[in-house]
Amino acid sequence: MLQEMIFAGFGGQGVLSMGMLLAYAAMKEGKEVSWMPSYGPEMRGGTTNCMVNISDQMISSPIVSEYDVAVVLNQPSLKKFEPKVKKGGILIWECSTIKESPSRTDIDIYPIPAIDKAANELKNIKVMNMLALGALVKINKIVKKESLLLALKETLPKRHHHLIPLNKKALEMGMKLIK
Repeated sequence: MLQEMIFAGFGGQGVLSMGMLLAYAAMKEGKEVSWMPSYGPEMRGGTTNCMVNISDQMISSPIVSEYDVAVVLNQPSLKKFEPKVKKGGILIWECSTIKESPSRTDIDIYPIPAIDKAANELKNIKVMNMLALGALVKINKIVKKESLLLALKETLPKRHHHLIPLNKKALEMGMKLIK
């Protein structure tokens, strides 16, 4: 089954890393994947996004205009990508900083206080993307948690491997946010 997803936010929020980690985890499970980043020259603080497609069959094009899933971490991304979620799709949004809530009623919407939880409970705001990814994996089960953890070892530079336990904790916390 083909899953077409967009991850979007400000540069520095780990949007590209989140998408890459999911793509690697899917490859570990033998799935077909595409990962296409998009960002401006103002990478830190400017908007950024990446498209991730995961399928059991060959993917014909990495570029899509409507998504099964959108994970948005800032207000500009919510405004841009909420209308592009397919009817019946999934929208995960960072609710501790985005002030204007999504308004659609034909999609499943999940508010995730990723920034708040990462800063206040995990004491490291940089893992907020892992909270959002954990929530996504709990909702749609596109990959297994174990595959994400294996992929984390390959996508995270060796100099940051001491952060793997914290990232694992953030993934698990994100999964628990979904009831």
